[in-house]
Order: sequence, then C-alpha cells, then structure tokens
Amino acid sequence: MNLPNKTLTRKDFQTDQDVRWCPGCGDYSILAALQKILPELGRRKEDIAIVSGIGCSSRMPYYVDAYGFHTIHGRAFAVATGLKAANPNLTVFVVTGDGDALSIGGNHLIHALRRNVDINILLLNNQIYGLTKGQYSPTSEIGKMTKSTPIGSIDRPFAPLQVALGARATFVARTADREPKHMADMMLRAAAHKGTSFLEIYQNCNIFNDGAFETLTERDTRDDARVILEEGAPLVFGANQSKAIVQRGFDIEVVDRASVTDDQILRHSEKGPAAYHHLLAELSAPTPFGVLRAVEEQTYDEALTAQVDRELARKGKGDLRALLTGRDSWVVEA
Repeated sequence: MNLPNKTLTRKDFQTDQDVRWCPGCGDYSILAALQKILPELGRRKEDIAIVSGIGCSSRMPYYVDAYGFHTIHGRAFAVATGLKAANPNLTVFVVTGDGDALSIGGNHLIHALRRNVDINILLLNNQIYGLTKGQYSPTSEIGKMTKSTPIGSIDRPFAPLQVALGARATFVARTADREPKHMADMMLRAAAHKGTSFLEIYQNCNIFNDGAFETLTERDTRDDARVILEEGAPLVFGANQSKAIVQRGFDIEVVDRASVTDDQILRHSEKGPAAYHHLLAELSAPTPFGVLRAVEEQTYDEALTAQVDRELARKGKGDLRALLTGRDSWVVEA
C-alpha cells in the first residue's frame, strides 16, 4: 500500500468545481462524508478512484480531488471491475443511484457482487429519478404517482439489500444522508472490507421525493422506526429501548422487550447464516441501519492475479510478436 508523504485532510479532497445539486439535496451530506473519510484511509490521492454512471449522484467524481471516471448509464461497475483488475493497488469507490444501479446497471451490479471485486459501492437511494425530473425508479413504492406514472406505479420495487444478498455480497450495510456520523462510520467500514462492499444510503431528493425517509431520520419518530445493528448486540429499539426482535420458527418478530427474557432476544451477527441476513433485509418495521453482513472470501482481483501468475510460471512470459506472426497469420499482397 502506498502511503501519502504528508497528512491529508478533507480539504485535500475538495476540487475547484462548483458543486451543483439542488439546494437542500442529500448529496451534499454524502459528499462531505466521503471527503471526510478519505484522508483516514491513509492512501495517496493518486491511489484512489471514484467511478460513477449517470444521475445526480454520478457527479461525485467532479467534486472529489482524486482520480475518477464519469462513465455511462449503468456501466460504472464494469469500468470499476476493469480498473481494479488492471491495478489492484487502487482503492475504488463506485457512486451510483437507485436508477443507475438497479435499472440499466442491474446486471453489472449483481455480477460485480457475485465476483467479489474489491470495490466499494455507495448506492444513493432516493426512490426516484432525480436528474431526469421525477420519474418513478426501480425502488419507488407501489402506487407512486410521478410524471411517468400519473395514476400510480404498479411495479413491485426492488429491495437493494435483498438484491445484494441474493448476489452473495460479502459486505452489506445501510445508512442515511441525515445521519452524518453513522454514514461516515459505515463508509469507513466499507472501505476496510476486503471484497465488494455494498452500502445503501437513503438520500433525500427534496425536489421530487421530499421526505421519503423522514420517519427514519426525524428525532420524534426514528427510535421506533429503525433498529441500529451492532455486532454481538441485542436487537432492541424504540423509545427507552422498549421493543425487541426475537426469532419465531423460520421468521423474526417484534415484541415488547418486557415480555421476553434477554436470552430470547436476537443478537446481531455480521457473520451469521445468510438466512438470518435475508430476514433482516426484509424488515421494514423497524428498518435495520448498520452492517447486516460482513464475511471474508477470496476477491476477484486476488483470484485473477493468482491465475495469471500461475500461467506465467508454467508457460513463461509471452511473446506478442510471435503471437501476431505465428502459424495463423497470412500476408495479403496487392
């Protein structure tokens, strides 16, 4: 790992570009959190790359002073995979939105996840297409009335964490733009993970979908609406931690904490069985915040490098000229 020859600060990762999002957009908070945690990674700026597709969130490479690619719609995962395969030393972040990642980019997303490429995916989910002015997205709820669904959407929405778990992602987490400390902590956890990290960030689009996650972030409702996941900690939540989550057969259930003993309350395990993580991802009342799953498996770039090294040891370094002028070549004369 290449370390910087000076101590970097958030200011070192700010560019001279005017940040252009709508006033009040949650992307400002996400950008600030990303610029805040980057110096803590201990990497040089030239060892960090920000890759994006298309959408409001995809402006991020312009605003972070590191290497970056603003690619085309849905293709950020393919570019990031190639980038990491070509230069495994890079720390690569993919910044994407619910439309970019789960619509045209859905196929690229699931294959990056199943391959366990050592990249960090920040999926900014505002449940709407913001850049193209308010059409429903793959995460919009049934009945959502937008410019493209004037009498209400009839599509069942994607659940991003369930998609990631279904693709056998090795790190899956959730946070929100209005929780800057928690968001920064989750970004650091994601960056420290070896393999594909998938962090869903609930992001408020105050123009086209304002207040979509209000109950999860407002002081007077958030305690009852979400459960904070901490490794080894009991799944309790609510005002005065008055509610608990227990297992009932093949399902999990919310109960009054006073009605059960402490040993009946589920304790969170990031390395627990996949079935448990899927049950957590299905929860919406309360909504889990934090790291659902974090397991170690061989990364794609490790496997690729090892495979190339084995072939080099077995066959030796190739000869490009011999390949181009071998038996399967011919000369076309005028």
